[in-house]
Amino acid sequence: MFVQIDHVDKVFPLANGGSYVALKNIELEIKQGEFVSLIGHSGCGKSTLLNMIAGLDRATAGGVILEGREITEPGPDRMVVFQNYSLLPWLSVRENIALAVDEVYSRKPKGERNSIIEHHIALVGLQHSATKRPNELSGGMKQRVAIARALAIRPKLLLLDEPFGALDALTRGGLQEQLMHICEESGVTAVMVTHDVDEALLLSDRVVMLTNGPESNIGQILTVDLPRPRQRMEVVKHPDYYPMRSEIINFLNQQKRVKQRQSAKFTQVPQTKKLEQTTVNIGYIPLTDCAPLIVAKEKGLFAKYGIEQVNLCQEASWDAIADNLVSGELHAAQMVAGLPLALTLGMNGRPSTPISVPLVLSRNGNAITLSTDLYNQGICTLQNLKAAISTVTIDRKLTLGIVHSCSMHNLMLRYWLASAGIDPDTELNLVVIPPQEMVDLLRSGEIDGFCVGEPWNTQAVQEGIGFVIATDLDIWAGNPEKVLGFRETWVQQHPNTHSAIVRAILEACEYCDEPRHRPEILTLLTKYLNISPQYIRPGLIGPFDRGGNALPENLPRYHQFHVENANCPRRVEGLWILTQLARWGIVPFPKNHIEILTRVRRVDHFLTACQQLGYIGIEPDRDPFQLFDGQVFNPEDPLNYLENQPIHRELEIKNITLA
Repeated sequence: MFVQIDHVDKVFPLANGGSYVALKNIELEIKQGEFVSLIGHSGCGKSTLLNMIAGLDRATAGGVILEGREITEPGPDRMVVFQNYSLLPWLSVRENIALAVDEVYSRKPKGERNSIIEHHIALVGLQHSATKRPNELSGGMKQRVAIARALAIRPKLLLLDEPFGALDALTRGGLQEQLMHICEESGVTAVMVTHDVDEALLLSDRVVMLTNGPESNIGQILTVDLPRPRQRMEVVKHPDYYPMRSEIINFLNQQKRVKQRQSAKFTQVPQTKKLEQTTVNIGYIPLTDCAPLIVAKEKGLFAKYGIEQVNLCQEASWDAIADNLVSGELHAAQMVAGLPLALTLGMNGRPSTPISVPLVLSRNGNAITLSTDLYNQGICTLQNLKAAISTVTIDRKLTLGIVHSCSMHNLMLRYWLASAGIDPDTELNLVVIPPQEMVDLLRSGEIDGFCVGEPWNTQAVQEGIGFVIATDLDIWAGNPEKVLGFRETWVQQHPNTHSAIVRAILEACEYCDEPRHRPEILTLLTKYLNISPQYIRPGLIGPFDRGGNALPENLPRYHQFHVENANCPRRVEGLWILTQLARWGIVPFPKNHIEILTRVRRVDHFLTACQQLGYIGIEPDRDPFQLFDGQVFNPEDPLNYLENQPIHRELEIKNITLA
């Protein structure tokens, strides 16, 4: 890759001894010959990032690499065009350009240097003004001199910091077209900072949109797939132009709302380290993956951070978790991964209740279990199931249990079925059942299978009434399973208590993934789940048994609580969840999804807790990824992914107004 911006952070020290994090985890690759624009509200760090690419500033963490070498200082392979022209007032047009050429090409003959100077004066159409000084030039002419000077030394990278921001509209338009033609002819790679949406679309191959500071990061990248060479009027008339323009404006409007909300919040919260509340109620469902909550309580981690009493409240269902968190009876809760997003959007006629997720509690740990009766009929693979349904080998609709419509169990079961052409709503019955009731209903024959977390799959296998046809490792290894959720308003009112809870549970997650602690955790889970340890052990400590004729197998990541950055509430994963909730008509797909994800998936809270604990915390790249069927999810184009799913409901797409 030509330019790599590799996980860059930029922190500025403050006079009071504190620090300001301007940029956080910026990851971007730029191809040779590409024109990339950086856009975002004032203060988002666009110029700071450009300065680091130029070598005028250094990253606090990470780095910028040009053709395999880290940029540590300015160099002639990068030239910057500033908004204020930066011309020497006592030199003429020709002399300003010559200053750069003579410095870089000092070993070339004078005649060759003069040819380079004259060529670039002509390139920007200033032959008639070559002897004039800056005070004799218009603003547009000065900027043309700056561009000619930058290009004259043939840089590998042209950097433009709002180069036309001070110009009138007519002059700006002319220079934009001239710059576009120059870049196309010379093949130079360019990075431009701009506030102008139309300018970005006209000039760019990609538009990189930055979120608000502090801790600004890349919120979205838009590929401008318009043919080149471009003419302004042809670009404006292109059918994709206004949809792309709307997408950028929508992003900027989302960030504006976020900034207004944050400003209001910060004026309300007193700055104190004292815990606002020392008794808290945390909801959970009895499953293996509630282990971090139990460990945090039983190992004294909550008390370590000043929380005197923690009531772990066992709830009957995920709907009960939602109701009690919204009502305020619970202050925090273990939640299925899609539930915070759905509550924030206002699912099933509920008013919007924004939920804050600072941590993923667990990854993986789910399985799809079918009855042994189906196994005995030869249905032991997804393809067998599809064939049986298609040929009416089964004379009735199968009924499968899920734990909640917004759970990963439901979304992954549906994804798995749909990948084989099975419509989960028309060819099967999916019913919501609390996890702890699954085995009893399978035993009685009221359901034919289920998708649920442990220990219920293992219990069905060991009782001989079920077999595991697929685990989530087979569908999407490393998927976010359970998360820690808070009401956003509670977090705003109790920031220090919230911070203490997050740190205690994050430390507990690390404890849970240490193999030597697993026997102790097994004992604790046996107590809280009130179930035999033989059902909890497989996959947590020993080999996992799928049943049927399969041999038990070691699945070291079947229960993943902390390793491999497991606790980060990654926004790209949240976006995939939003596509699947919309795919099945559970919630509309929000046009303002970046605002929703920024508000729910609180990476900033996660990173703060990591910093306080001395952990290495980072949000992974926004790279495309795929599940088991090979379909690529591109986070920059979620609607295209949604619309190309093999089976989906009529899509409802709208802006969601949050509480």
